[in-house]
Amino acid sequence: MPIDPIALTADLIRCPSVTPIEGGALQLLDRLLSDAGFETWRVDREGTPNLYARWGNRGANKSFGFNGHTDVVPVGDEAAWTVDPFGAEIRDGIMYGRGATDMKSGVAAFAAAAIDFVTDTPPDGAVILAITGDEEGPSTDGTIALLDWMQTQGEAMTACLVGEPTCPETMGEMIKVGRRGSLTSHFTVTGKQGHAAYPHRAINPLPAMARLVDRLASHELDQGSDHFDPSTLAVVTIDTGNPATNVIPAVCKASANVRFNDLHTSESVINWMQSEAGDVAQEFGVQIDVQTRVSGESFLTPPGALSDLVSAAVQAETGITPELSTTGGTSDARFVKNHCPVVEFGLVGKTMHQVDECVPIEQITQLKSIYTRILTDFFA
Repeated sequence: MPIDPIALTADLIRCPSVTPIEGGALQLLDRLLSDAGFETWRVDREGTPNLYARWGNRGANKSFGFNGHTDVVPVGDEAAWTVDPFGAEIRDGIMYGRGATDMKSGVAAFAAAAIDFVTDTPPDGAVILAITGDEEGPSTDGTIALLDWMQTQGEAMTACLVGEPTCPETMGEMIKVGRRGSLTSHFTVTGKQGHAAYPHRAINPLPAMARLVDRLASHELDQGSDHFDPSTLAVVTIDTGNPATNVIPAVCKASANVRFNDLHTSESVINWMQSEAGDVAQEFGVQIDVQTRVSGESFLTPPGALSDLVSAAVQAETGITPELSTTGGTSDARFVKNHCPVVEFGLVGKTMHQVDECVPIEQITQLKSIYTRILTDFFA
């Protein structure tokens, strides 16, 4: 019997797998894939649950991989939901629940497609599923752990598709062939506390911080590149923690998030921000400390065989020729790209992370058909 991706999506939604809790989702998939003849391994690391499954031989000359995650973000205000967030209720052809869009439906679709494909037409090669429970969290021991384990075990993918939601409004309209890099920097400006009536006896960190964030935010990083929109910098917080109006505080803190394209590296962006901080510190006579966390570098899978394969399958099943895009935030494709060529394609993502997150059930079936066609054409 073919695997019903709608029923599988519902079963996964009913697993309360809010990061970092596994919630039974990977256990469910482990049983399903094992029963279908896949070899499976739990690749947990530092308490993070991960699942690796392979049909076919290790080291096959040709292997296609799917990557995705079963962890979900918190439900938020449960009273604001009109349904049980983990009930997988279907109303008027729409399934509701946390993870319905991001991305239990995608995992269900590629798991169902993979099982039916190897059962009906066993390929000359391997089909691989690398599924993590840590995409919505720190992402340090999820897909990275799977890829590290694969390297030690001699496991490899020739190409990979990440099943994240990629379509803004209409099913089939967009494939992600790259992503901007992302980093967040935290700035601490230290001056000297004093009485507001005697500012000459203090060193006020606030004007220095104001100058710094203005220089950062008003600077044009670039005007975009061949495949990417312009890089952006957003100042996301400025804080002194000072409740007194007659006190000049000693410290002011701020944070900024940068999304950068392939004209930059994280190192070049960090060097620029540290240079700006150094100039402002010297101008105002303060100390400025800069601490940065890099979430990922920008990357591009050049349009070619893999994007053509996925585009053809999407066009055949939807009648829409998808746009090749690098917009949006980050995804685990930023890790997979170091292993093999990778693109992303999935459902319409309008309701992901929202209250009453939902997906039209016809899209789940359609997505399984697209993934099945990708596998068929890849191994043909």
